[in-house]
Amino acid sequence: MTAPDRRLGLLGLGRRAGTVIVGVAGVRARLQADGLACVVLAADAGKRTREKVERLAVARGVPVLVGPAADRLGAALGSPPVQAVGVSDASLARGLMTAFGGVSGHDADS
Repeated sequence: MTAPDRRLGLLGLGRRAGTVIVGVAGVRARLQADGLACVVLAADAGKRTREKVERLAVARGVPVLVGPAADRLGAALGSPPVQAVGVSDASLARGLMTAFGGVSGHDADS
């Protein structure tokens, strides 16, 4: 299995297990409630989405990963194009961080 397939497969597994939150509004709400272990942003997420989600994630100490384009991310989760996905399960988040090769490298000053 290729790395992108593995990453999308892990997200799909998390979706089926109920530990993946799909969509910007849901991800922001769970971040505000300190309920996420990591966030995956679509590679082509809009600037405003990146700013809103990433700033909140960084403030909460939640790693941010850059995933595939929104259409591929959504398709893997059985949804229309998705710009942001949150992962609440710590073990799944660790697996994703390993599969993605680490966090995006953005910090609070970005």
